[in-house]
Amino acid sequence: MTHVNLRAGLAGCAAAASALILSSCTSGSGDGGAAGATSARPSARASQAVAEAREKKLTDQALTALAAVRSGTMVEAGAERVTDGIHTQPAFRRGRTYELNLVCFGSGSARMTFTPASAGAKAEVPCDQSLVQQRITVHRLPIRIDVDGAEGSTGMIAWRIDTA
Repeated sequence: MTHVNLRAGLAGCAAAASALILSSCTSGSGDGGAAGATSARPSARASQAVAEAREKKLTDQALTALAAVRSGTMVEAGAERVTDGIHTQPAFRRGRTYELNLVCFGSGSARMTFTPASAGAKAEVPCDQSLVQQRITVHRLPIRIDVDGAEGSTGMIAWRIDTA
């Protein structure tokens, strides 16, 4: 489970990109006999770099879209791959009301559920850049929020929980 402060998340992406660039610049073993193996590496690295660049672009777009919606003081936020989903048990206070905002950039959809089920309504989260909002009134603790990608779905989900 990854929870990322929006500012810290962007710094983390920059650090990961720097690490990728540094690792991409290292030389091979110097074994000239493995020419077939080394010719496949640039293609694999290029594919990985393209995938990471797409993921970063989708993350940035989702975070930007989510930043435009403010409903109170931020409690928790993050950005996750649709394939990883969101699985969190926020530090809610009994008797308070919160606003969950999600946006998914990519393809397919995800399913949002709450435990206990009375904490919030099940909802489909389309990966079509639509904002999904859910009001959560805390009567019982703990509350768990799960957002799981549908089979074949790809992209990034950005989410933020604010006090209402």
